[in-house]
Amino acid sequence: MIIRTLVDNTSISEEFNSEHGLCLYIETKKHKLLFDLGASPLFIENAKKLNVDLSEIDLVVISHGHYDHGGGLKAFLNVNSRAKIYLNQKAFHKYYSKRPNGDKVYIGLDGGLLPTDRFIFVRDHLIIDDELQLFSNIKGKKLTAHGNQNLLMELTTSMVQDDFSHEQNLIINEGCTTLLVSGCAHNGIVNIIDHFTTEMNGLLSHVIGGFHLSNGSANKCEDLSLISQIGEYLKNTDLNYYTCHCTGIEPYKKLKEILGGKIHYLATGSQLII
Repeated sequence: MIIRTLVDNTSISEEFNSEHGLCLYIETKKHKLLFDLGASPLFIENAKKLNVDLSEIDLVVISHGHYDHGGGLKAFLNVNSRAKIYLNQKAFHKYYSKRPNGDKVYIGLDGGLLPTDRFIFVRDHLIIDDELQLFSNIKGKKLTAHGNQNLLMELTTSMVQDDFSHEQNLIINEGCTTLLVSGCAHNGIVNIIDHFTTEMNGLLSHVIGGFHLSNGSANKCEDLSLISQIGEYLKNTDLNYYTCHCTGIEPYKKLKEILGGKIHYLATGSQLII
């Protein structure tokens, strides 16, 4: 399995531009897929530099309904005419971020892209084939980010705190590898892992994703105690971790202190072979 990071908040070198967003190219035995599409068409530029032919992508997964994961949707539809795009059924609801000054800023997807037969809307669980499946409906509430409190969703005439029921996770099975890919893990990476291993009786070998331990709009990280607790949980699993995007560099450094060689960072331009 080959994973190339087309978009992350950081880059491995000046050759690659970066942005607040995530886009991963994943090549398996059966698929060439994208997990998320970043905040803009930047993924197209970096795909060329990493020798990724976007016309050959056969499947896209959008992890949740925030612009930094689906902002490149329109651009992708223009460069690829065949891939189906899998989104949670609530992905196009209206989502907002509450800024430190109290302003509420729209951070959702572009509703003008609807309707299209390219989109496949997923409920709680979908088995795509023997390699790929999607799941959501995370019920656990352990060790979730305090920054979630500033993320809102619109319900009819009012705004309430986002419950992240629009967030879905990808499982890839290939040989002896079972990989969990999560966009921001707003539901908590601990709860997402627990859900798959206990509720779905799954066994993981690798985890990739943002852990939502930094808040870019407020320019602050999660409390050290929360980061440490998450690190200790991850340390006690027999898994390999690759993180990115909303984890943040300082929280990553703390996780690295705890997990050592069990965790690595995926910046724009990086390539990973599992």
